[in-house]
Amino acid sequence: MSKRDYYEVLGVPRNATTEQIKKAYRELALKHHPDRNQGNSESEEKFKEASEAYSVLGNEEKRQLFNRYGFNGLKSGTGGFNDFSFFSDSTFSDFEDILGNLFGFESPFSSQRRRRDQRGNDIAVEVELSLKEAYQGIEKSITVQKEINCDICQGSKSEPGKSPETCKQCGGSGSIRRSQGFFSISTTCPVCKGNGKIISHPCQKCRGSGRILFSNEIKITLPPGIDNGNKMRMSGEGEEGINGGRPGDLYLIIQVREDEHLKRQDNDLIHELNITFAQAALGDEVKIKTFYGTEKIKIPPETQNNKIIKVKGKGFKNVHGWGKGDFLIIIKIITPRKMTKREKELFKELRKIEKEKDPPPRKEKEQYV
Repeated sequence: MSKRDYYEVLGVPRNATTEQIKKAYRELALKHHPDRNQGNSESEEKFKEASEAYSVLGNEEKRQLFNRYGFNGLKSGTGGFNDFSFFSDSTFSDFEDILGNLFGFESPFSSQRRRRDQRGNDIAVEVELSLKEAYQGIEKSITVQKEINCDICQGSKSEPGKSPETCKQCGGSGSIRRSQGFFSISTTCPVCKGNGKIISHPCQKCRGSGRILFSNEIKITLPPGIDNGNKMRMSGEGEEGINGGRPGDLYLIIQVREDEHLKRQDNDLIHELNITFAQAALGDEVKIKTFYGTEKIKIPPETQNNKIIKVKGKGFKNVHGWGKGDFLIIIKIITPRKMTKREKELFKELRKIEKEKDPPPRKEKEQYV
């Protein structure tokens, strides 16, 4: 039976991009993977056929040979596709990345590439600030809890002086393999749970886990202008790696409390200033306490409700360092409560003057069109 054209196998055009080829292979491989279709010889053959097609079209050099000479351009004296040397390049090693190690899929050379070391987990800590601290920036200490390697067994999981034993079931590989064509289908060893070692004398402090919970205090510096919901990454301050792996990172999640008198809008500092009718009509000068000191504000005569008075450049600093916002004072004219008899008399007098000054408009005759 003659082989099908590789482009036909993957269902892509001859001018397909590398990403289109990867996507097509992934869909076929997941559909026909042996672990998903156990006992189905037809799916197994389609899986092998798609993998063979990808091993060529996923490699630029081999793809050019195939495009120019067809199958004859890919023949080698070592036996063609049945020889593992054909698949031992970067294209084949990319299979695991494409399939995401689904169903325990491994290439024949994955055991050589598998790394025992593991990067430590990232951790996140919420840091609560006042609005003033967010405005000014602050240096403070926080307590971080994280997993580290046990200081007694140094992460080996065994009591000092004792060594783990190699798992007899898997020979220390941590997995049980069965071959299918040029692939090796791997499952986690049920005895050692994938560790490759058996802990006969577990460490008493960590109870054989190799890890303990550790609390430490670290200093952090938060820049002026940092905002609610901002995240900061501190490289290497997360949990320790396993078997020499590098540590994870620490993420600071900023939570800013509301202030009773001042608010933030983007990078502007906002304050609502309550004034009386008299202050609004005649003008005045008031002092406002801010995060940067006391600001004197001049209220011009005949100020209207919701008027905004701007003090330029006195808002929040842009956290990225590009300029500053403004300090915005929003005028709120407050109606007096619990007026004295004299105040009521004065307001009645004022109302009388207003009526004489601005008589109500005469009612116009209705017009029809």
